[in-house]
Amino acid sequence: MRLLFFLLLMTVGLAGCKTSREVGSSLLKDSGYLSSKVQLTVPHKEATLTVNGTMKLKSGERMQISFLMPILRTEVARMEVTPDDILLVDRMGKRYVQSTRKELKDVLPKKANFEHLEKLLYAASKPHGKKILPGKELGIPSLEKGQIELYNFSDKKFDLLPTSLSGKYRKVELNELLEMLMSLTGE
Repeated sequence: MRLLFFLLLMTVGLAGCKTSREVGSSLLKDSGYLSSKVQLTVPHKEATLTVNGTMKLKSGERMQISFLMPILRTEVARMEVTPDDILLVDRMGKRYVQSTRKELKDVLPKKANFEHLEKLLYAASKPHGKKILPGKELGIPSLEKGQIELYNFSDKKFDLLPTSLSGKYRKVELNELLEMLMSLTGE
């Protein structure tokens, strides 16, 4: 359960930013495209784990967050959210979870829908929008020291195709992937 909330932190918390460049909010909403860099910081045993990545949003259709391994910049995890379903991919363990919103309705907070996520992202991209969301503020007490931050927003058009996985990936239950993610945070 905590791992799911960790993943929700990544999704719902996509409203942080220490941007060196910000695009006007009217431009962003009108273009239908929004991208940024992402930094996720979570407690890890006695230290803090920071993972960088990218976020891409095509308005009304799809949002993808990719987390990258430091230095090598290889994707270690991906989260894809559409209005109807969520895909979580563990690239290192070659595992994934794909669930519909209906299947997750008892697990997700009431406001955890695509429209709300999109609204948070566009709000974060505004010059004075809320740029950092801590875990505690998102209702995740076990990750109160965790936070997500977005920066370097852009409204340039990009291709955003659905994630396709090869036969090497094994579909797992949400609980298995959540347990693996929680072990990363030292819980």
